[in-house]
Amino acid sequence: MDSRTAARIPARTRDADAMAVTGFVLGLVGLLVMNLILGPTAVVLGALALLRHTTRPGRARLAIGLGLADVVLLVCLVIADGTWSWSLT
Repeated sequence: MDSRTAARIPARTRDADAMAVTGFVLGLVGLLVMNLILGPTAVVLGALALLRHTTRPGRARLAIGLGLADVVLLVCLVIADGTWSWSLT
């Protein structure tokens, strides 16, 4: 994106796009570590990005889906292992 294109996009839309991408990345990372924190954060960022009319609605929806998957994975781990953390033993 060149500087002229970036100047035409309102700051609020750029912020919403950044929220969508950040939520997506946090949702992906949350599948591996810190599900309890990163999952809900990804859901909130994805929802805020959609409310602010991001130009990346697919990425925002993926952030919400991955965040929910993080929480579901955490619940499955707690049920299976009885702890709030990964355990190899």
